Formats: sequence, C-alpha cells, structure tokens
Amino acid sequence: MTRVDAHHHLWDLSARRQDWLEGAEMTPIRRDFGVPDLEAVTGRAGVGRTVLVQVLPDLDETVEFLALAAANPLIAGVVGWADLTSSTVDADLARLRAAPGGELLAGIRHLVQAEPDPRWLVRDDVLRGLRAVRDAGLAYDLLVVPHQLPAAIEAVRAVPGLAFVLDHLGKPPVATGETEPWAGHLKTLAAEPGVTAKLSGLVTEADRERWTAADLRPYVETALAAFGPDRLMLGSDWPVCLLAAGYETVWRATESLLTELTGAERAAISGGTASRVYQLDRR
Repeated sequence: MTRVDAHHHLWDLSARRQDWLEGAEMTPIRRDFGVPDLEAVTGRAGVGRTVLVQVLPDLDETVEFLALAAANPLIAGVVGWADLTSSTVDADLARLRAAPGGELLAGIRHLVQAEPDPRWLVRDDVLRGLRAVRDAGLAYDLLVVPHQLPAAIEAVRAVPGLAFVLDHLGKPPVATGETEPWAGHLKTLAAEPGVTAKLSGLVTEADRERWTAADLRPYVETALAAFGPDRLMLGSDWPVCLLAAGYETVWRATESLLTELTGAERAAISGGTASRVYQLDRR
C-alpha cells in the first residue's frame, strides 16, 4: 500500500496574503512552501501520494491548487474551498470541476473553527451547501474545535450520503491531557457510518516544546476504539506541523502508536482509507 499523506498545505506569500501567519509564534513557517519542498520531505518519509488541503477561503486558490496537482503526480487529490452559504455553490463546484485538474478535486473544506457561531454547520444555508457537496460526489472535511462537535454531529445526521472527514480529530486539548467532553463527542460522531477521521494536527495541539508520543496516545487510542483502522487516515498537517516538529518526526511519532495493529490495519490508516474516501485512484 502506497503511503498517503492525507493532509498538508502549500502557500506562496507573493500570490496572496496569509494574514494568519502574522505574529511571532508563526515565524518558523512564514515563508513560501512549494512542491519542491513537499517532494523533499515526502521522499525522505516514503510517502508516495498526498492530499493538498485549502488554506484560505478563496475559490481562486482552489483553482490554482487543482492546476498544481495536475502538473505534479505526487499530489493525488485536492480538498478545496467553496462558499457553502452562497446561492451559487452548485455553479462554483461545477467551475472547480471544469478547471484544469478538476478531476482531482476530492473534497471541500471551510474554516469552521474560526466561525463565532458554534452552530454554524447546521444553519439552513450551510446545510444546503453541504447537500451540494454531496450531490457533486465530493467529501467534506470538518475543521472544528471540540465545542463545535455537537453541531458537526447534527450536520452529519442532516446530510446522509455525504462522506465527512474529521480533520485533526477535532483538535482535542492534548496540551492539558484532558479527554472529556471531546472523547464523548468523538464517539458519538464515529457512530455515524459516513464519517472518517484524520490522525493529524495533534503535535500542534500538544505542548509544542516538550511533547512526546506518549502525550498523543490517549487521543489516538480513543480514535482507534471509536472509528477503527478502516475509518482513520494519517496526515502530516505540514508545514503547520513545523511549529512543533519536523515532517518525519510527526510520521514516526504517530506510527509508533500503531505498532500493535496488524499489517492490514496499519496499511488502511497509512493509505487505504484516504485512497478510498478521497477517490485518489482517479489520477
């Protein structure tokens, strides 16, 4: 099974503003990250395919990412952005599908974690947009924080047939070591059959200076018990992960927590689940 990095980003600071990179704590990643950088880190880690995930709420960024994927075989799929609340969401998704590389559009994501309304996902206009994503045959990445998980559960139930992918396990509070109420919400979400989740983004939720793999273990084990290997996938969250650890370190740390699984189970998490959910064999 080819290793798949199911979650990474790229950005070019000369192409568009990245205001989220302001602040001293973001200095380590306040530079351009392009395909050559990606090829270098994935090559050392033995990753053969990747999923490029949107950074900004910008349709043009997604168009550019699709073209980038079309020109670079390493990028097997793109999770882009479209305005779910727009009356033109159907046309916007069709535009993305018609763009160069549009066949590599694997899913859509919105930065729900930044929405002040904890029930944003269950607004009528958002649910209509999610149904458009489903009808377009795409997955939807859930980028939420723990207090938004109840609304995520409602949204999943309201849009049957849509493949939902929980990013970063819903950002549990790794730094504090607490598991509840996050774990309870995660188990409820996992009970819905159309949901998968990413073992990603955990190192930046931990103490970024002193974390160890043992700090991640309670959250990974909770996810394994809730979803099972066939509904989990690995993602680096590179280059954001560089705020806490290098690319290979993230992979080694996460895989060290999976050693008791069978080879087939590890293969599912390392590539099989992502390939299936994101339909990566379309390339």
